[in-house]
Amino acid sequence: MSGTNTATENYQTQRSEPTDTTFTEADASGSPLQRFSIMAIQDEVKVGLVGFGLFGRHHAAAITRTPGTCLSAIAVKSAASREAAREAHPDSRIYSDYREMLAKESLDLVDVVVPNQLHFEVGQAALAAGMHLFIEKPMAVQRSQCDQLVQQAKQGRRLLAVNHELRLSPLWGGVKSLIDQGKIGTPLYALVELSRFPYRQGSEGWRYDIQRVGNWILEEPIHFFDLACWYLEQHGEPHSVYALANSRQDAHPELQDNFSALVKYRSGAYAMVSQTLAAFEHHVTAKITGSEGTVWAHWSAADARSDKPTFGLRYGLGDQIETVEFEQPTGELVELADHIRALVRCLREDLPPPCSGHDGRRSATLCLAAQESVETGLPVVVGPPSS
Repeated sequence: MSGTNTATENYQTQRSEPTDTTFTEADASGSPLQRFSIMAIQDEVKVGLVGFGLFGRHHAAAITRTPGTCLSAIAVKSAASREAAREAHPDSRIYSDYREMLAKESLDLVDVVVPNQLHFEVGQAALAAGMHLFIEKPMAVQRSQCDQLVQQAKQGRRLLAVNHELRLSPLWGGVKSLIDQGKIGTPLYALVELSRFPYRQGSEGWRYDIQRVGNWILEEPIHFFDLACWYLEQHGEPHSVYALANSRQDAHPELQDNFSALVKYRSGAYAMVSQTLAAFEHHVTAKITGSEGTVWAHWSAADARSDKPTFGLRYGLGDQIETVEFEQPTGELVELADHIRALVRCLREDLPPPCSGHDGRRSATLCLAAQESVETGLPVVVGPPSS
């Protein structure tokens, strides 16, 4: 375009790693309260996996490829999944009940990849057994359950990490790096939008059972609430949420294919998170606008787990546009593997995880508040996190 100066920046695309920062718990305002150390691990990290469905199998594969880890045991309910686990991981001990696994195995880390309504139950049991915890989002389907997990991990000096793997992405993490570098000044507004094909059923159809899934906001939009809050973190904790949703399924209005939420901060900053499941392929866009410009990122593929996506990242204001170049791939499975490698480093070096229990509690709380707003038609004030 005539008059447009589009420059290309050689952007650092090394995978995000935890930095050598103090591991702190937050007080009610989200500010650091006190330092506490986990029990650092010096030997091989022994991992127990709970769940071996479609995504659980990806977790298992990522664990076995991570240097310094051993997939010691897998617990899964169905006989067919246990047989698949034995075939794929013959060196791992296989259990039908996670409680038996926790009682018999000397594990360092438990990785929980089960239907949403079981996250709290399994997570609580793992922490009670003295093990560190890596849990799929949402960390729980009730705010009080999230609070309990955070407190239990703190009291037991155990690491609690939630799998918001997009933080490990050179693309979505690259957005955060640009913001932190001041490339767009003070961030004021975030838009994160997903358009994709309908959800898969999940094992035994759990994702289409509202009692087991909690709500569909807890599935994909929870990731985008996490990103939006991460990008706007200098504004503190969100103040309120107002949301709208509807379903294309007349017989199941509780399964809401279309969803949009407005998250407001006391400072005046705000974020929009939007999703449709009545589309095709998998397309995510994020636009973060600041006092001195905008960051614009996009990712598209046939599926979120595709290894052949198209993606890009640009930032600027007016006709001054910078394009970020990437040398590494990005995608859900790549970031999952990166997240597990990062957690191993956290356990060895007593570092905070890329996404803590506090972060996971915030994203789950926003989802629950958004669902309440959908049902009442009113904005919902989000209370401060429990200490």
